Amino acid sequence: METLEKKAAEMLQKSEVVVLTSINKEGYPRPVPMSMIKAEGISTVWMSTGDTSWKTEDFRKNPKGGLCFYAQGDSVCMTGDPTYVILKFKANHATYWIKGKFIHRKV
Repeated sequence: METLEKKAAEMLQKSEVVVLTSINKEGYPRPVPMSMIKAEGISTVWMSTGDTSWKTEDFRKNPKGGLCFYAQGDSVCMTGDPTYVILKFKANHATYWIKGKFIHRKV
């Protein structure tokens, strides 16, 4: 398990773009590609956005979100809560698909 999480953290460090998902006012997920500023391990990702962007408005109304990144056929998807305006996404669960292994667990 620790090896898979370590590989996921290495993937995240190499990622330039992540996909961040907010929940819009109609209740639909709204995924958008975001440039990643910094990652702390696997569970914390920093991005920047405008104070009046749709995603910021979405997160002010509903702090739940998702974040996904991928490389060479491997992927990690997480759920959690961001904080503003430099978005800090703090994951509480992750789904790993790395080298043909699938795991979903708390982070």
